Amino acid sequence: MPPRTEARAPLGVVLLQLGGPDSQEAVEPFLFNLFADPDIIDLPLAFLFRRRLAAVIARRRAPRVAAYYARIGGRSPILKLTRRQAAALERALSRDVDARVVIAMRYWHPDTAEALESLLAAGCRRVVLLPLYPHYSKTTTGSSVREWERVLQRRGVRNLSVARVGEYCEHPLYIAAIVRNIRIALGRVPADSRRAVHLVFSAHGTPVSLVKAGDPYRGQIERTVGAVVRAGDFGLAHHLCFQSKVGPQKWLAPTLGATLASLAGSGVTHVIVVPVAFVSDHSETLWEINIEAREEARRLGIRYFDMMPALHTAPEYIAALRDLVMENLPQ
Repeated sequence: MPPRTEARAPLGVVLLQLGGPDSQEAVEPFLFNLFADPDIIDLPLAFLFRRRLAAVIARRRAPRVAAYYARIGGRSPILKLTRRQAAALERALSRDVDARVVIAMRYWHPDTAEALESLLAAGCRRVVLLPLYPHYSKTTTGSSVREWERVLQRRGVRNLSVARVGEYCEHPLYIAAIVRNIRIALGRVPADSRRAVHLVFSAHGTPVSLVKAGDPYRGQIERTVGAVVRAGDFGLAHHLCFQSKVGPQKWLAPTLGATLASLAGSGVTHVIVVPVAFVSDHSETLWEINIEAREEARRLGIRYFDMMPALHTAPEYIAALRDLVMENLPQ
């Protein structure tokens, strides 16, 4: 077989995602990797104590977090779901380009080093970094890209042509995918109650200090919500809130819990939560929204509570990812 030439080499596509523990035993090391990230613990002189602090936080939080995962099957489903997205995207790209779609989880396996080795073994010389975070933040896409650069440097790889997708918060097909799935959720509401529904868009929170430092995440979330409401033309009240606060810092508000309490206090009885910043299910959707928030809503007197299905391999979302790759082909 003749050697693979650069012209014939496949395109590499790296799906950047957070990752999640694949067993109960993996919870503590996963949390350590998360809190040891310099983009998460970013304090003056943090390099002197970051790893020790991460170990303490992970050890203290692990039992509680493991209990959450026990309620959703004992592990995160994110790798299984991301593999399905990777396979669907590879099929969608095959009409135009020979591509190898691999996964780089930021805090668990397969990690960035494993993703790079897969691309090198396949002979890839051109690579597109494609975040499964539609909204850019230093703590998500930024952290994953910096880890990619560190791995390249450690591995001594210099012959790759790399393009990066930053954000796609208003991509028409991404917006269409959310609208489609909101309509699925609305279709489950009894017809005579549909007008009573309030749409609660819930995004993963970030520290307010990041926003003040110029992080564009919140503004991009707001742009997505606006685009979805316009495109869907639902004629329903909608609200934006944030979830998943960690630590003592001030985070984006209002929280999901505070929003549910406010709605219940004003007599709202029907709520559909739209996990707007998440493209697949994991603990933030399956535990925080579908169990924890559902139980709180019931306690508050909200009679109907549902969660929009995650995008997963929705045709519009996979088409959006395909477009992003084809629009960002490296030279």
